[in-house]
Amino acid sequence: MLKSRLLKLCLAGAAACVFMAGSVAYAEDTVGLITKTETNPFFVKMREGAEAKAKELGVKLIACAGKFDGDNDGQVACIENQISAGSKGFAIVPSDSKAIVPTIKKARDAGLKVIVLDTPLDPIDAADATFATDNRKAGQLIGQWAAGTLGDKAKDASIVFLDLATNQPTVDYLRDQGFMQGFGIDVKDPNKYGDEDDPRICTHEISQGDQEKGRTAMENALQKCPDVNLVYTINEPAAAGAWEALKGAGKADGSVLIVSIDGGCPGVKNVKAGVIGATSQQYPHKMASMALEAIATGKIPPNTQGLQFFDTGAQLITAKPVDGVPSISVDEGLKLCWG
Repeated sequence: MLKSRLLKLCLAGAAACVFMAGSVAYAEDTVGLITKTETNPFFVKMREGAEAKAKELGVKLIACAGKFDGDNDGQVACIENQISAGSKGFAIVPSDSKAIVPTIKKARDAGLKVIVLDTPLDPIDAADATFATDNRKAGQLIGQWAAGTLGDKAKDASIVFLDLATNQPTVDYLRDQGFMQGFGIDVKDPNKYGDEDDPRICTHEISQGDQEKGRTAMENALQKCPDVNLVYTINEPAAAGAWEALKGAGKADGSVLIVSIDGGCPGVKNVKAGVIGATSQQYPHKMASMALEAIATGKIPPNTQGLQFFDTGAQLITAKPVDGVPSISVDEGLKLCWG
C-alpha cells in the first residue's frame, strides 16, 4: 500500500513525516509540506493550514520536517520521499536557502511543482513560486518604529542583533537588513549582513531563533555591549530569551527596546506585557493554504507587483504607535495571531 511504502521511506530518512488522509489516496493526488521543524508554532500553524486545505480539496498530505532548524539533510530526505511517492508537488520552508537548491531542481525535473514559503531560495527563481512575508519590509517596519521611538537617542544607539544562523539564509539577512534600513543604517552588500560600518552596531550574535539560545546570545552580547539600548531579534522566541538575559542583568526596566518579527500569540502577548516593544506579524496559515491549493489545482497566482514573490502580508503590532509608521493595535494582533 502507498501509505506503508511512504512510512518506510520516512523512517529511512532523517526527517519526521506525518500523513493526513483526504478522500483520495492515489499517488497523483498527493501533495506535501516540508518545514524546518515540527515544533515551532509558526510551522505548526502552517501545517494546520495545509491540513485544512488538503481536506477541503480531497487530497493526501504528507507533512515532513527536519529535526532542527538548519537540518538540510533532513529536508533533502523529505524531498526524496515526495519524489518516491509520486507527489504532485510540495511547499517547503528551506533551512538552507542555497544548499537545498540542487535537490529542489531534482524534484522539479521529476515533474513536481515546488512552492517555497517564508524563506526565499537563493536564487529565488529556483522554485516554481514563492509565497512569503516581505521580510525586508517586515524588518523595515520595526526599524522605523525603533528609530521613531528613540527619537534623538537613535543617533547614539547601541544595537545588539540576535540573528538566526551563521550561513545567513535569506529570511535572516532580509529581516536584519530591513531593520537596518528602517533605522537609517547603510547596509552595504544587500545580500548579507556583517559588513556594515555604522558605529551604532555593537554586535551580531546567533540565536538560531530559539528562546534558550537567544538568552545565551544576549548574555554574550551584554559582555560586549553593556550600554545596549536596542535589541533586534530574528523572531519572538529569541526576543523572549533576550528579555530574560536583560532581566538577569537588571536591565528589564524599559531602558532597552526589543523589536522582533513573527506575530505568534506568545509574541503578541509579550508586546502587551511590554517585553517586546513592537513586532511585525506574518501569516503562516495563509501561506501554506494558498500553496497547497496552487499545487493541487496547478493554478499559481502571479507575483505581487514589483516583487519576485507573492507577498502574503505583514503588519506592525505595538501598544505605542509612532507617527508615520503604519501599525495595528495589540488587540487586533491577538485576533490574528497564531500558536
